[in-house]
Amino acid sequence: MIDIRKLKELVRLMVANDLTEIDLRDSEEQVTLHRPGPGGTPVVQQIASPAPPPAPQAVASAPAEAPAQSETAAPADDTAGLVPIASPMVGTFYAAATPDAEAFVSEGDTVKDDTVVCIVEAMKIFNEIKAETSGTIAKVLVSNGDAVEFGQDLFLVKPS
Repeated sequence: MIDIRKLKELVRLMVANDLTEIDLRDSEEQVTLHRPGPGGTPVVQQIASPAPPPAPQAVASAPAEAPAQSETAAPADDTAGLVPIASPMVGTFYAAATPDAEAFVSEGDTVKDDTVVCIVEAMKIFNEIKAETSGTIAKVLVSNGDAVEFGQDLFLVKPS
């Protein structure tokens, strides 16, 4: 598995140099970073050379559960046309600057590109996350204090 610090540094370099794709390979793994364009959120794809055999078995059991998932996926249509605000890093999500402060944003609030929507703490560093889109917060997807992953959707925004 790639070291998260190396991955964060690659993402920083990618954004700082307006790169849309980075593809790194060695004898043990392959990592591809891709983002839609300048200002977009990078997407990470990691491919390890030795693929573990249990993975195909897990995929084989998934079709039996697929009908149940497709029935529960119907409410996801409510998200059509909504723009996600994703976490740019692994860390802890905080909705407000301090425990007793009001949340930066809540459902129904209007945001602009530079509106701070939350804080993600990573390695004792508190990083303000900006909306990077304009619109209305349609849904808050995580709770205060939740651990979040790189690329995990935090909010859904109805564009204006």
